[in-house]
Amino acid sequence: MTAIPRYTGAAQPYSGGDPYADYRGADLPFTGLADLADRRLGAGVIAANDEFFAERENLLVPERPEFRAEHFGHKGQVMDGWETRRRRGADAAGPHPADADHDWALIRLAAPGIVRGVVVDTAHFRGNHPQQIAVEATCASLSAAPEDLLADGVEWTELVPRTAVGGHAANGFETAVERRFTHLRLKQFPDGGIARLRVHGEVVPDPAWLTALGTFDLVALENGGAPEDVSDRFYSSPVNPILPGTSRRMGDGWETRRRRDKGHDWARYRLAGQGTVRAVEIDTGYYKGNAAGWAALLGRDGEDGEWFEILPRTPLQPDTVHRFVVGVPPANHVRLEIYPDGGIARLRLWGSLTGAGAALLARRWAELA
Repeated sequence: MTAIPRYTGAAQPYSGGDPYADYRGADLPFTGLADLADRRLGAGVIAANDEFFAERENLLVPERPEFRAEHFGHKGQVMDGWETRRRRGADAAGPHPADADHDWALIRLAAPGIVRGVVVDTAHFRGNHPQQIAVEATCASLSAAPEDLLADGVEWTELVPRTAVGGHAANGFETAVERRFTHLRLKQFPDGGIARLRVHGEVVPDPAWLTALGTFDLVALENGGAPEDVSDRFYSSPVNPILPGTSRRMGDGWETRRRRDKGHDWARYRLAGQGTVRAVEIDTGYYKGNAAGWAALLGRDGEDGEWFEILPRTPLQPDTVHRFVVGVPPANHVRLEIYPDGGIARLRLWGSLTGAGAALLARRWAELA
């Protein structure tokens, strides 16, 4: 198992140049999983007790935090994160905050899921980061109001105990609670600033919702699809093609480096469950001089099943949505192959669950309650 580094204490004050030059971070074993708190999926920060210096919504911005040294507003340095005011004690005899004093933010996950790891990123908060953080989770309606979540009797499960964190660092924590959750409560002791929150895990789709839809996108991240492996992620992640909506720019898809051999690139995905694919969409939006030249799609039923052809090797046009009607056996894994390299903006696999696929999802949903 990969050891997760721990960071504590303040970073040095910013002295000019690249603000990330002294940033503390490392590869974490769970960051290849979906970010359940991705704003692009529908996650949101629905409440916070204080956001005097910087708004709570910054926590879930997909892009990495920015820092502009001369960017000041009426309340001071404008920070790209969530920052609360400094806490004080009750009176002159006790000017320091009490040990239990803390600020909090409530995060609605994009979909119910199992949390495998959390990143509390304090980038650019060098001496104004929290001393410690904690993360709790609960399961409620995705449309629950803040007052519902904060009411007496709501069960909160500890994912990350109160732990010291460092400034200007990616503070990562593995979690080991095998349950589905919908909301998190991020606590910072006693106050301070956090730039970003990433909540990596696995979407656990509601089988009743998918059954009611009938036909849906079997590979969509919000429905429980997930990337399993990929040949190349040089420019961007294979998660991007299964995000909701259309791409917004070239970097919003999956793009590989230029091949100089005779091979090809590929990405393998797990579907929401065993299902029958009836229509395929491959979108090369915003990829104009670097779209994949051809694509093929294979399917497999089970971990050890034989791969079969869903879509033969087919030419692609730049910046275009390609649609294909197919008739193939059930599958729960697909492999998108692109020739020889290039970019794919979105992949959509329209179909429905089989009876066995729906039953398996229903059992898993119940087991993780």
